[in-house]
Amino acid sequence: MRMMGMALRVVRSDGVLALYNGLSASLCRQMTYSLTRFAIYETVRDQVAQGSQGPLPFYKKVLLGSISGCIGGFVGTPADMVNVRMQNDMKLPANQRRNYAHALDGLYRVAREEGLKKLFSGATMASSRGMLVTVGQLSCYDQAKQLVLSTGYLSDSIVTHFVASFIAGGCATFLCQPLDVLKTRLMNSRGEYQGVIHCAMETAKLGPLAFYKGLLPAGIRLMPHTVLTFVFLEQLRKHFGIKVPS
Repeated sequence: MRMMGMALRVVRSDGVLALYNGLSASLCRQMTYSLTRFAIYETVRDQVAQGSQGPLPFYKKVLLGSISGCIGGFVGTPADMVNVRMQNDMKLPANQRRNYAHALDGLYRVAREEGLKKLFSGATMASSRGMLVTVGQLSCYDQAKQLVLSTGYLSDSIVTHFVASFIAGGCATFLCQPLDVLKTRLMNSRGEYQGVIHCAMETAKLGPLAFYKGLLPAGIRLMPHTVLTFVFLEQLRKHFGIKVPS
């Protein structure tokens, strides 16, 4: 079922608010996963840049993005799993729904009913995905901004921030979509997959395009998210007087 068809079906059966199922878990995930990766990347990048002339080379940005994304992905795994489950509930029959009241309820029930270890189910996939999306967002944003400014056509303004973040959002969406597919399958599984490799092999049987299933909805979600994140971040830097080397 296509994205619009699914959205209309959800609204008809469960109401408009059902489109926001998992909002609390999504916010909880952002406050763990994104906070961790941004804090590590920005802090270490600025410290390393102080001892070098000019901006960091792209390979260092990629390396730093990979490390910070891996750590952030691991930290955010519990909230991420609850988020996926809450959003998936609407697709299940009423008698199979988990019906978590909110993110904290989901975390508590998973720990109580399935054990603490289950909270980190899919941690390998989430960490790998965190590496790719952080490289796509933070590393590619820094590089795209540097390239745009080097042309001389644009100054360090909100237009430059928009262009660079739009490019970064596209890169992040393309890089992480295959892992997003596998991560969602693993987190929603009820024991049918033996691990990441087995899940990847079963998905591959559906054809190579199966790894990019949902690419358009992913882009519609991630690209505006990336643009808004960096536009607001740059405005906060500007108004709070934080100088960041371009």
